[in-house]
Amino acid sequence: MLMNTKNVVGAVLGAICRVIVTVLVVYVIYRGVLLCYDYGYRIFTEPAVSAGEGRTVTVAVTEDMSPSDLGKILESRGLVRDARLFTLQYYLSEYKDEVGPGVFDLSTSMTAEEMMQAMVIEKEEDSEEEE
Repeated sequence: MLMNTKNVVGAVLGAICRVIVTVLVVYVIYRGVLLCYDYGYRIFTEPAVSAGEGRTVTVAVTEDMSPSDLGKILESRGLVRDARLFTLQYYLSEYKDEVGPGVFDLSTSMTAEEMMQAMVIEKEEDSEEEE
């Protein structure tokens, strides 16, 4: 009888542990899906930091600066809310190969795409014509 009770208690505890682990796994997956959805949504719909005229901030971009570094600078200056989100927006934008070094006046009323557009550097083209 004592052995049978141990088996029943062991089976019940095992079932409880499996239920707890299952609930935790479902919760972690749920939170991960929410985080991914939030980032995916914000990549394309993130509004400017401020409405109206905003505040103008001068930002210097160097040639050795990575998109992550640029995002951190923009976040520290109050131009974007999230540096990691800006980095994702940068890599998914049409301007990723055109943003170059320089000194730029950006505004808190600009979206990330507008800031990237303002930081586009015109590439020098050969204007010599063959004769």
